[in-house]
Amino acid sequence: MKILVIEDDAQIIEAVTLAIEIRWPESVVLSANLGKKGIELVESQNPDVVILDLGLPDISGFEVLKDIRLFSSVPILILTVKVDEIDIVKALELGADDYVTKPFKQLELLSRIRAIMRRQSDTNELPLRCGKLRFQPSTRELYYNDISINLTPTEASILRGLMENEGQFVTYAALAKRVWGENYTRWDFTGSLKVYIRRLRQKLEANASQQILILNRPGIGYSLAKQV
Repeated sequence: MKILVIEDDAQIIEAVTLAIEIRWPESVVLSANLGKKGIELVESQNPDVVILDLGLPDISGFEVLKDIRLFSSVPILILTVKVDEIDIVKALELGADDYVTKPFKQLELLSRIRAIMRRQSDTNELPLRCGKLRFQPSTRELYYNDISINLTPTEASILRGLMENEGQFVTYAALAKRVWGENYTRWDFTGSLKVYIRRLRQKLEANASQQILILNRPGIGYSLAKQV
């Protein structure tokens, strides 16, 4: 496993690297203290996971996230002191897969990385088809009306859960457990799910504000409408 840390605080890089190497001694940890350098490393080194700070000295982490998403669907975990909901929502809408706020607990960070890797590593799974939707879990390839749609690992995990239960409502808790594992109750999973569902609607619906393909039942969960 190759992990890239884009962070300008040397102490945090050291702490993250140590935690990863203790948990996964066979892993390789790369680092960049500038956003532009981090983007270059994503392109040249093809890491399995990116851990990204939002407060970088040259360009904002949001710009780094946006630029990476232009050419890569690598899982991105945000590590930031920004705790305002608007910042977290913005990062998720730009394509981040998860976030951890500073100061962080090493076990929580490792748990989030493990959850991302689990979503990334679905292999040898049979393709799913719901009407005009075709999805291959092993490659995260999604086709809707024969048009290819790019998904992040988190978006793919949520959509797969909805496709496997087509026409039925999947509870918020069940979707969150699928995405983040047993530790999902440690954070505001309903708010995060709402952002990911909005991103999926933007990619699939002609009008993301209308509930045609992905339905919501407040207080219950989400459902993929039965496809004809």
